[in-house]
Amino acid sequence: MYSLLPIASLLGFVAAKPLISPTINLLNRADSGCSASGTASCTNTSSVSDLCCFESPGGLLVQPQFWDTNPSTGPSDSWTIHGTPFDTCDSTYDENCDPSRAYTDIAGLLSQNGASSTLSYMQTYWVDINGDNESFWEHEWAKHGTCMSTLEINCLPSGSAKGAEAVAYFETAVKLFKTLPTYEWLANQGITPSSSVTYSLSTLTSALQSSSGGYTPALDCDGSNLNQIYWYFHLKGSVIDGTFVPISAPQAGSCPSTGIRYLPKSGVSIIHFRFIVSSSGSLPAKATIVALQSGSQVGGLLLLGTWSTQTLATFTITGTALGFTMTSSKGTCGVSGGAFSCGSGVSSTFPAVSSGSDLLLASGGTSTWTSDGKPSGTTVYPVYTGTARSQDYTLAIRTST
Repeated sequence: MYSLLPIASLLGFVAAKPLISPTINLLNRADSGCSASGTASCTNTSSVSDLCCFESPGGLLVQPQFWDTNPSTGPSDSWTIHGTPFDTCDSTYDENCDPSRAYTDIAGLLSQNGASSTLSYMQTYWVDINGDNESFWEHEWAKHGTCMSTLEINCLPSGSAKGAEAVAYFETAVKLFKTLPTYEWLANQGITPSSSVTYSLSTLTSALQSSSGGYTPALDCDGSNLNQIYWYFHLKGSVIDGTFVPISAPQAGSCPSTGIRYLPKSGVSIIHFRFIVSSSGSLPAKATIVALQSGSQVGGLLLLGTWSTQTLATFTITGTALGFTMTSSKGTCGVSGGAFSCGSGVSSTFPAVSSGSDLLLASGGTSTWTSDGKPSGTTVYPVYTGTARSQDYTLAIRTST
C-alpha cells in the first residue's frame, strides 16, 4: 500500500493490487496554496477558521456511480459518473448555495479553461439517462459545487478566470472517478453483468472491499437490480488539489441482502441531445452545411470544418437523422473537446434536429454552435459547440447542388 498515490500511478495500477490507498492526492493543475497533509474533514476536534483549506460543513465527500441498463448510458464495461456531492459530517447536506455561480454551458467553460480532455471524458463517462448532458452537469455543479467551502471565489488563486472553481470541481470529480474502476474491481472477483445470475449483498461488498483495499461502499438497487454505488471520502486540504481519504460508507444503501441482479447494459443507448429529433426527415447523401444567424445564411463549413463565407465544402452523410456520420475530403468529422473539425483522428455520430424546414446539426445536447468572430473574405473561424463565444449560429444540412 502507498502512503500517497499520484494520479499517474493510480491509472497504471496492477489489477491484483488494491487501488484505493489510505490517501489519494489527485494533483489537479491549479494550486490552492493549501496543505494536503493536515487534519481531514469531519475528524477535527476544534473549530477551523480557514475554510478555504478545510472543507466544512460538508466534509463527507461522495463519489456516486450509475449502472444504467435500459436505457443504457456509457460504455458497456464501465459504470458512469453521477457527480461529486458532499454531505455534512452527520450525513445531512446543503444544496444550491450560490445562484450567482450557477453557471451554464459547462462544456464551453471547460473548453475555454484548458480542460478539453476532461470534457471529452465526461461526454463518455458522465452522461444523462435522458440525453441532456449539459443540464445534468449544470445541475450537479449548482446543487453541490456551489456549496463547497474550498471552492468559494475568495479561495481561488489570484487571477483565476470566471468559473475556474467549477472547472476544478469537474476535473476533480473525473480524476476521482478514474481511481474507482468499479466494473473492473467486480470483474476481477468473477462478478460480471448477467441476466440470470443473482448475488447476495455480502458477496458484492466483499468483492469491492477486496479490490479497494478494505473499504465498503453503499449499494443502491432499483427493486432487486443494482443501479448505483457510493464511495465515501474525507478530505485533507482543498477540493482543488487536496488529498482524498477513503472511508467505508457511513450507512448502507437500498439493496436487499439477497437476490441482487447485476444486469448487462442491454437497453437502447441514449443519443445525447435535448431536442426532439426528426426520425422522418430525409438526410441527403451529399450535403453542404450552412450557418444561419437570425434565419439568414452567413457562410458555412469548409473541408476542415471551419466557418467561412468562401465556397462551401461538400460532405458525405451516412446514416439517418437519429444518428449519422459526416466526411469531407479531409477525413471524418467530429467534436473533440467541444471543437468541431474534419480530418484524421476525429469522428463523431451526430443527430439532426428538426427546425422548420431545416435539419440542424446537433452535438453534446445542443444545436447551437459558436465562434470567436464572424467570417469575412479569407478570414475563417473554428467552430465550437454551445454559446460561450461571441458569435452563435445553427448549422443547417442542405442538399449539395
